[in-house]
Amino acid sequence: MENQLIDHLFRHHSGKMVSVLTRIFGLKHLDIIEDAVQDTFIKASISWRNNLPENPEAWLTKAAKNRVVDIFRTLKTAQKNLPNINQGTDTIAINELFLDSEIEDAQLRMIFTACHPQLDSRDRISFALKTISGFSIKEIASALLTKEETIKKRLSRSRKAIKDSDIKFKIPQGEALKPRLETVMEVLYLVFNEGFHSNKKEKLIRKELCGEAIRLTQMLLKNKLTRTPDAYALCALMCFHASRLESKTNAENELLDLKHQDRNLWYFPLIKLGNTMMNKAVETPEFSCYHYEAAIAAEHLKARTFEATNWKKILHWYQCLNTLQPMPTHLLTMSVVCMQTKDFKLAKRYLDELKPEDFQQRAYLFYGAKAEFYAETNDYLKASEYFDLALDNVTNALEKKYLERKRNSIIRN
Repeated sequence: MENQLIDHLFRHHSGKMVSVLTRIFGLKHLDIIEDAVQDTFIKASISWRNNLPENPEAWLTKAAKNRVVDIFRTLKTAQKNLPNINQGTDTIAINELFLDSEIEDAQLRMIFTACHPQLDSRDRISFALKTISGFSIKEIASALLTKEETIKKRLSRSRKAIKDSDIKFKIPQGEALKPRLETVMEVLYLVFNEGFHSNKKEKLIRKELCGEAIRLTQMLLKNKLTRTPDAYALCALMCFHASRLESKTNAENELLDLKHQDRNLWYFPLIKLGNTMMNKAVETPEFSCYHYEAAIAAEHLKARTFEATNWKKILHWYQCLNTLQPMPTHLLTMSVVCMQTKDFKLAKRYLDELKPEDFQQRAYLFYGAKAEFYAETNDYLKASEYFDLALDNVTNALEKKYLERKRNSIIRN
C-alpha cells in the first residue's frame, strides 16, 4: 500500500515540488533540486513503512525543502545566495510560495521554461515530461517512441542549454508567448495520450496521467495570458476522451473498441465540462487541430449506439484535420472510417498512401487496419496474414489480446 501511495504522490506532486523549489533557488540548481525531490521520495518509502504521516504531501514538501537546503549548505559558492528559511521575512516569503495559487504559478513558469526556444525542439518535450509530470526516463522513451539513451542525452542537453543561456524562470510576454504556448499544448497533449493510450506492456490506461494533463491544461485557462481558444479546445478534447476511460476495458481487463464499449459507463460530468470548454473554444473563426479532434470526439459521444454514429461528419472533420495537419495516423483513421460507411474504394486509396515505416513502433496499427480492410472485403486469407503481422509488432498486452480475439473471430467465420 505504501509503495502505491508513494507512486501516486510522486506522479501528482513531484512536478509541484520541483517547480516551487526552482522558483526559490533558481534554475541553475535544477539538478540538485531534482535529486533532492527524488531522495525525499526514497526517504518517504522507507519512513512510511511503519508510520504513515497524517498529511503525506505536507511531509514531502517540508522534507524536500529541508533536503535542498542541506545540500546547498554544502556548496560554498551557493551559500551566500541561500535564503534563510528558518526565520524572518524570508520565512514568510517562502511559505507564501507554497500556497496553491503560487504553486500553480511556479508550475506554469516551469512549463514555459521547458518550451523555451533556446532548447532544441526535440528536447523540450522530454524535459517537460521529466520536470513537470515526473516521468521516468523509461516512460519518456516509451511515450516518444525512442531509446532511453536518447532521452538521457536530450535531458542533459536541456539542462546545459538552460545554464548556458541563463534562461529565466518566467512566463513569456508579447510575441514570444504564442509559439511557446503552442509547444506547451503539444506537451500536455502528449502527457494525456501517454495516460489514455499507454505504450507500457501491461497497463493500457493510466488515469493519473490523464488527470494530470487536464489539470495542467486548466492551469493555462486560469491565467489571462494563456487563456486562448486553442487551450479551451485542447481541454475539451481531453475531457471528451477521458469520459470514456471506464469503458475502455471490461471486467476481464480486456480492451474494448468503441463498438463494444458500455456507453452507460461514459462519465457525463466530464462530457458536460468538455461541452462547456468547446463552447468557449469556438468563439473564434479560426480552428486548430485541437478543435477538429474535439469535434470528432464529440461526434462519437453524441451517438447513443455505435450504429447511430455519424461517420460522414466524422470523416469530414478528419479531412479538415488532415488538411491543417497532414499525418499518417489521420489517413489511417480516415480509411477505417470509410470502412464503416462501406466505401472500400476510398478506404483502399487512403491505405495505399501509407506504409508500415510511417508508424515506427506503432506499425501494428497499420497492419491491423489492413487486416480490417481485407476482412471487410471478404479476403480472409490476407486478413489473417495482416493480423499476424500486427501481432508480431504490438507490445501492449491488452492490445495483443484484442488483436488475437479479432483474428480468431475472422478465422471462425
